[in-house]
Amino acid sequence: MTRSDPLSDKPATPPARAGFLARLALALTDWTERWVPDAFVFALIATLVVIIAGVVFTPSSLPQIVDAWGKGLWELIPFTLQMALIIITGHVLATSPPVGRIIRRVAAWPTTPRNAVALVAFFAMTSSWFNWGFSLIFSAVLAREVARRVEGVDYRALAAASFLGIGSVWAQGLSGSAALQMATPGALQPQIREIVAHNGLVAGGLIPFSHTIFLWQSLASVVVEIFVVTAVMWLVTPPAGRGKTAGDLGIALGQGEIEPPATVAKPSPGQWLEHSPILNWLIVALGGTYLVRYFIQAGEPLNAINLNTVNLTFLLLGFLLHKTPARLMHAVQGATPAVWGVILQFPFYAGIAGIITSTHLSQQLAHAFVSVSSPKSFPAIVATYSAVLGVFVPSGGSKWVVEAPYVMAAAHELKVHLGWIVASYDLGEALANLVQPFWMLPILGLFQLRARDVMGYTFVVFLVLVPVVLLLVTIFGATLSYPL
Repeated sequence: MTRSDPLSDKPATPPARAGFLARLALALTDWTERWVPDAFVFALIATLVVIIAGVVFTPSSLPQIVDAWGKGLWELIPFTLQMALIIITGHVLATSPPVGRIIRRVAAWPTTPRNAVALVAFFAMTSSWFNWGFSLIFSAVLAREVARRVEGVDYRALAAASFLGIGSVWAQGLSGSAALQMATPGALQPQIREIVAHNGLVAGGLIPFSHTIFLWQSLASVVVEIFVVTAVMWLVTPPAGRGKTAGDLGIALGQGEIEPPATVAKPSPGQWLEHSPILNWLIVALGGTYLVRYFIQAGEPLNAINLNTVNLTFLLLGFLLHKTPARLMHAVQGATPAVWGVILQFPFYAGIAGIITSTHLSQQLAHAFVSVSSPKSFPAIVATYSAVLGVFVPSGGSKWVVEAPYVMAAAHELKVHLGWIVASYDLGEALANLVQPFWMLPILGLFQLRARDVMGYTFVVFLVLVPVVLLLVTIFGATLSYPL
């Protein structure tokens, strides 16, 4: 059955037959939609599995394990709010009027479907290095704007391209959860810090950005991934007339997605403050002064970057770009529905980590990793394990809380560069997002599509990127020495 164009009485041209990889990806998506539960259900199941493992494989009694779970449950409250703010501040920036003007200008560049999809993929990945929450919204709005301008471009390919930042380089950037956790005091439980510190070998159990995302090896990996993924999307995009446009899918693109709040003709004194830029300017001046003083006093600016400074920087940019408190509040209100999963799930992952560290289950898991690894193969094993686990626990930050105790203990035992293990985890973690639609959900509603509509493209990228990532973590890992 063909779908009719809502603007025409003529039936749309029947779509071309999908290729083998696209058909496979769609079949897998159908299967997961039917059989795989929500990620929160996995968090609950994982809690029960870890409790059972603690009873069976450690000397701890069930009451002791329950106590460890309860104590660990709320130890990540600051980190939970920090990660929620990553999403919110990214959304606030992406929906600001100045960014909207940039999007419209960039959308006018491409003239062919292939160039259009490649451009969206490039900007999605580049922007995700700075903030993955910003990238999700920015790239989705850009893709919709490109769809309005480029005739015959496959709408599904554009939607898939807008998501590729979180499926590739985001975790190697400024909002990468694991790197931020390792650099931020208080973002991990004290037991994990002790494992990383390894009797004082690593001061405070902290690993600064200079030993993770700002390693030249990490930056080179980002460049390689951006080049490879952009090229893949250019190659797989169907030419005009062979794909499905928004019109073919019965989707009306409208005029735009960014709607500012309504202005008040005759504001009261209280409303005047809401619609005046004065307070925003004062807060930007206050926060900017603090950040300048903070980095001057830090001595080594790269080592001073953490979750708090990243979030404050993006929040201040939000104040600056939205100009008034009313516009800023409107943008934050639009962003908050996207953070419910983080708020609900993270305490349960903290409880799991509490059991793993308190019962010394982490030591047994670390020995299991060591038994199947060598110093050269360990980064690739970590990346693979991270990708597999990421399909079931689609959250880089909460999953790192679970993995860090035994992965970092194994890194010490094998004498592998600790920062590169964090980077290897990040590179593998991002791959899971190409086949797990959890983080696609916030933007699929904007596109009026389902996961099955875009995963044919993301699955092809996954197949190409997996061997690239394993090769990168192995080759670059050999250039680094223990411990940092």
